[in-house]
Amino acid sequence: MNDKPLISAGICMGIGLGGFVDGILFHQILQTHSMLSARLPNTTLRNLEVNMFWDGLFHAMTWTATVVGLILLWKAARRNEVPWSGMTFTGALLAGWGLFNLVEGIIDHHLLNLHHVVERLGKSVFDYAFLASGVLLLVVGCLLIRAARHAWQPAVPRHRP
Repeated sequence: MNDKPLISAGICMGIGLGGFVDGILFHQILQTHSMLSARLPNTTLRNLEVNMFWDGLFHAMTWTATVVGLILLWKAARRNEVPWSGMTFTGALLAGWGLFNLVEGIIDHHLLNLHHVVERLGKSVFDYAFLASGVLLLVVGCLLIRAARHAWQPAVPRHRP
């Protein structure tokens, strides 16, 4: 059993999709922060334009991670030795989303102080909840992957296009 290609695809897609949730929910719908809002508050048109540009780069990165994940998933699906497991893939998606939350939260919210989950509050419980969600998603994802490995039974070979 070689589940690594499926896990790699799921992690990449999870990073991208987790970034989309962050960008769409917090940046666009709730408008609680922008990429550089702790450094350039959205109080002038120029700051809004700069933040919108950096939000666009952020979305380009999340889109790219999602596309890379799709390409990896396509390649994994064409390999007969890769078990096709919804539990493994879901675990990898959650682990990728968790990794996104942890890395983005640690770097942008805490180390570089580029923005906070709720910018008007500065560093707050929401920043720590964001990190906690990353840990939770990563742990649940890893547990699902582990459970799928223990439950795996060789199946009848499948035919792929």
